[in-house]
Amino acid sequence: MPYAAERDIQGPHELLTAPGAPFAVLAGEDGRLGYAEGPRTLREFAEVTWAYGERPFLVAGEVTYSYGEFFAAACALARRFTEVYGLRRGDRAVVAMRNHPEWQIAFWATQLAGLVAVPLNAWWTEEEFTYALDDCRPRILLVDGERVARVRSWAGREGVPGIVFHAEPGEEAAAGFERYEELGPADPALGPPEVEVRPGDDATIIYTSGTTGRPKGAVATHFAQAGAAQNPRYHAALAALERGLVPGQGPAPVTLATFPFFHVAAFTAVYSAMAVGGTLVLMRKWDAREALRLIHRHRVTHYGGVPTTALGLLRAAAETGLGLGPLTHLSTGGAAAPPGIVAGCPEEVEPRNGYGLTETSGGVLANCGDSYRRLPGSVGTPTPATEVRIAGPDGRALPDGEVGELWLRGQSLVRGYWGDPAATAAAFTEDGWFRTGDLATVREGLVSVVDRLKDMVVRGGENVYCVEVETALFGHPDVADAAVLGVPHPELGEEVAAVVRLHPGATAGPEELRAHVGRSLAAFKVPAHLLVRDEPLPRNATGKVLKRELRAGVEAALPSS
Repeated sequence: MPYAAERDIQGPHELLTAPGAPFAVLAGEDGRLGYAEGPRTLREFAEVTWAYGERPFLVAGEVTYSYGEFFAAACALARRFTEVYGLRRGDRAVVAMRNHPEWQIAFWATQLAGLVAVPLNAWWTEEEFTYALDDCRPRILLVDGERVARVRSWAGREGVPGIVFHAEPGEEAAAGFERYEELGPADPALGPPEVEVRPGDDATIIYTSGTTGRPKGAVATHFAQAGAAQNPRYHAALAALERGLVPGQGPAPVTLATFPFFHVAAFTAVYSAMAVGGTLVLMRKWDAREALRLIHRHRVTHYGGVPTTALGLLRAAAETGLGLGPLTHLSTGGAAAPPGIVAGCPEEVEPRNGYGLTETSGGVLANCGDSYRRLPGSVGTPTPATEVRIAGPDGRALPDGEVGELWLRGQSLVRGYWGDPAATAAAFTEDGWFRTGDLATVREGLVSVVDRLKDMVVRGGENVYCVEVETALFGHPDVADAAVLGVPHPELGEEVAAVVRLHPGATAGPEELRAHVGRSLAAFKVPAHLLVRDEPLPRNATGKVLKRELRAGVEAALPSS
């Protein structure tokens, strides 16, 4: 029996999920749970934001977009997609830029036009971009001036047009590209184009690496993303009731946005803000003291980020003596939260931790407040529209307290991987359960993730798949064998490490090999520690490297802190 069906129905959860309540759920024809009320598409979700009018939505430096300005700009761009570029429902549109306010305009314009948004990792190299572009075959590219050089060759070869946001000063627009700033002001009297967007239509393709080492495009429908937009609202309402408060009362939240917008954790933060007319304060790059300054200047109430940045913020607050000021909520995600976060969080600030994946379209479990302080190692309870199973080797549910693979099913899960039925079949059961590859257990109604089945390193919230880095290392002519693994780091959670054996007579050193990897992979995937050894790497009878045996030697060789 799935965990969601066994939950205690008394108390705050029942108030929120009883028939007719805001977060009541129903089982669909496929057996998956979904919210009975609420938006069914992202277009429907976005259209109501015009009602927030002059409330500030996006703040970046001295630039502020109100909800009215944002919605008018998104509608104008959506109309350009359909009327000028001739794009139609289901066409893919790549979004690749840093956290500019216009990222959100570009993304929501795609949803208003019925397009499929493909947010790409802004840190990727040209080679990584090219792979994803070849895979999803977009019909338009929405990029910033820093990214345009990485997609220009592909766009020229394929004849795909693009729009450049924040073009570099003095740079000529690439052939087939136009500058967003030259499109003219948006007419607030015009709404979105007349396009029918249906719940079962694809809304997003978000790339995540797989065990093959190549990124896979996880495809979420509008119905799935609409569920993802409801999930954080449920956990916020539950946390309020558990504190004796009435959900929805008080001023709208002001959130410091630290996750890159292409990351699913950022979607959770954006949905939370948009649903209630909240404000997002953006940062160009992470700096703890700058974050603290923004918190005090803009009266920020909510912070969300990876544990690394949360620890830095707490240190800055203590070192400067400024404290966290107006902050009332401090949430972490993307990686395991170290105990130092709870220990350093003031009593008046509610700490939160959670769990989500690209395949769940963001957070689906959360642990808040007193529960988090009591059990900081837990990722909490699922949303009403998410079922949890701790599965044994045969797929059957294990009893509480036993460790098994964490399986998830519910509204916000993706429908599969773009153009990859084999990967979809491997990840999803026939009745819709997603095999996360994480080992977990349930105790006292709370889910705790205890280990990973997947060969993956989580570095500061970014997934690094070992096979991908190993493939890059094997591309160097001096490398005879290589193994990549994660080693502990006090703030990032893990760092990437590699053990390499060279061909006889080869002379490549660690720095040369790291530079080689950096030419094809993003910087966060480059091994922070690289050891060159003479003896063969330990392998089992089937030829698989025994990384457990390597790990002790790697950690012993690390510089002491």
